[in-house]
Amino acid sequence: MSLLGKIRWALVGILGKVILWLWAKSTRMTILGKEEYQELRRAGKPVIFLIWHGRIFLVPYFFRRRGIVPLVSPSEDGEIAARIMDKWGYRIIRGSGSHAIIKAWNYMKRELQKGGEVIIVSDGPRGPNRKMKLGGLKLAQESGAYLVPFTFSTSRKKILRSWDNFLMFYPFSKVVAIYGRPFLLDSTLKEDELERERQKIESLMIQLDERADRYYD
Repeated sequence: MSLLGKIRWALVGILGKVILWLWAKSTRMTILGKEEYQELRRAGKPVIFLIWHGRIFLVPYFFRRRGIVPLVSPSEDGEIAARIMDKWGYRIIRGSGSHAIIKAWNYMKRELQKGGEVIIVSDGPRGPNRKMKLGGLKLAQESGAYLVPFTFSTSRKKILRSWDNFLMFYPFSKVVAIYGRPFLLDSTLKEDELERERQKIESLMIQLDERADRYYD
């Protein structure tokens, strides 16, 4: 990377973090459904957060300083997220279903087996929008981690015209962040059974979005 490129990405990280911090701090935030998640963490249970690509705007701020491992795409969009999350207590690992992921997979699996937490974008870096991929579920099976859906919505929405209907909020909005009910998958599920679980969790995550979107209606 050229010196100019390094300076550019450094500025993206610094300015992006400051702007997002101020933006989020201006809101009045309500958090729902965290009790079951907190019980898991008190018991030292590993957790995989499942989040749609279109609902990640709040994520770098919300999960900061917890030592969580987010799986971040090697794409340019992923680089922006990684730069903003850097030095906010995350241990970033790069990879996605469309890139070589063996090293990232093994790292996440070891982290979960030690009782850690991982964030996975369930519909990947390219979509289709809110169509869950199997990666997070297979990782949960192999590691014994609980799956915890997460979403947010706001009283003053800004939805971008992008493949993922990316949701942002205006400064000084009210924001609701919702933890979904944790799931523990049977490690012996066959492919057809795992597919049924995938469809079930995908549907519940969409319902969680709808619940969040209705919160300020």
